[in-house]
Amino acid sequence: MKAIGTSHWAGTWRGGAGTISTQSDALSEVPYTYQTRFADEHGVAPEELLAAAHASCFNQALANNLDRAGLAASAIATVVEVSYGITPAGRPTIEGSHIAVTATVPSTTDADFAELAERSARGCAISRVLSCDITVTATLR
Repeated sequence: MKAIGTSHWAGTWRGGAGTISTQSDALSEVPYTYQTRFADEHGVAPEELLAAAHASCFNQALANNLDRAGLAASAIATVVEVSYGITPAGRPTIEGSHIAVTATVPSTTDADFAELAERSARGCAISRVLSCDITVTATLR
């Protein structure tokens, strides 16, 4: 299996502009700039896409771990907040990824759900490629 994403860029780092696309066309030539990434201008940033990828990967890992424990969620809602910035040397860096998950899982306890959420955060494919702190807040409904 392979996933393919493409990006095109023209111009300087701070003054240029680019587009982001995916092979599936879920994203097709979505524009991005330095301002959308670092200056809170409306638009997409690679780190926002990373947060969405991390949330979706985590949800599937959690569903898998619940299934292995003989449980099933009737709902899982996850928000991932990726914190990032620029190092003193001027290099962009990912500082952390916080996973906040709320789920409805019949027949489990808060403690068991928290453990399954932690295990899912450690085991999901996106988590395993990140070299930053990953934290989890798990809430059972």
